[in-house]
Amino acid sequence: MQYDAIIVGAGPNGLAGAITLQQQGLRTLLLEAKPTIGGGMRSAELTLPGFVHDICSAVHPLGAGSPFFRQLDLQAFGLEFVHPPVLAAHPLDDGSAGALYRSFDYTAAALGADESAYRSLLGGLYRDWPQIDKDVLGPLSLPSHPLMMAKFGLTALRRASDIVKRFNTQQARGLWAGIAGHSMLPLDHYTTAAAGCVLMLAGHHHGWPIPKGGSQSMATALAGLYQSLGGVIQTDTYVKSPDELPAAKAVLFDLSPQQLVSIAGQQFSSIYLKQLKRFRYGMGVFKIDWALDGPVPFTNEACRNAGTVHLGNTFEEIAHAEKAVWNGQHPEKPFVLLAQQSLFDHSRAPEGKHTAWAYCHVPSGAEKI
Repeated sequence: MQYDAIIVGAGPNGLAGAITLQQQGLRTLLLEAKPTIGGGMRSAELTLPGFVHDICSAVHPLGAGSPFFRQLDLQAFGLEFVHPPVLAAHPLDDGSAGALYRSFDYTAAALGADESAYRSLLGGLYRDWPQIDKDVLGPLSLPSHPLMMAKFGLTALRRASDIVKRFNTQQARGLWAGIAGHSMLPLDHYTTAAAGCVLMLAGHHHGWPIPKGGSQSMATALAGLYQSLGGVIQTDTYVKSPDELPAAKAVLFDLSPQQLVSIAGQQFSSIYLKQLKRFRYGMGVFKIDWALDGPVPFTNEACRNAGTVHLGNTFEEIAHAEKAVWNGQHPEKPFVLLAQQSLFDHSRAPEGKHTAWAYCHVPSGAEKI
């Protein structure tokens, strides 16, 4: 065999899989259809010269908090995280805002009347997180701390629309809506509380950092580590059939179900092929990048100092917008997620200039129009 394993798709999962196999002494080949590796972790000058924009992912709470990534010395390969003073802010129409900070205690205190509710919701999980993060974020297996995981599950498996009833202030309710909205599910669906809990807990322990120079720097660091272990990367290689691949004992695909069917569907059992074809894709996204003469002029100070800003006003308005998108509709006031990378990473724009990046959820398939 020419290779022990071939990995098709050099996104974050493909890179992680390739590194893991190469660490075990196997001979691997990583293939990528695009000219650059990274999948969602790519950056480019999309607007004007000198303005570096993230093509997909921008802020990485789970990049910094991932148990797998934390065990890798990616700093040795050039990765540097920049930490905004405010992780995420959620402005309301009255000029106030809820905010998530690295400090658990500061975040709770800043929520005022909802301080005790925030502590009740996340205080125990915040203390447990270092013991359960590997089980929560890793492959399904018997947990190392079953009781702690059970406690996490009792909260995480619930609906975000149920959890929000704990809060009384619009600031806390809006903050919860914006973070739980990362689930890309209607907020009245079960397990949507998991997205809110995990992102808040990851933020308190590891921040919501921005990779200096763009998300591409994460992919570059992972690739550098992989190649230092002897791994081989080949870009501009669009795989249409397994028959095109070099000889290997195993082939791993870091692709979507539709892509997998088009490439290797003829080699799967009828049952598995039917399952892949029945896969239902979730919401899509519509994204805009800006090259700006100055920072976004938010009136609220927390928003001016936040790496991420969630725009959608109240919990009810965000829940309504996300439900509409799920049902195939375009809401008049969509929930918007905005990142302000250049405020904290001055390599992203020419001196005195700034970038901003934002997206909203759209019905599945609409992003292709």
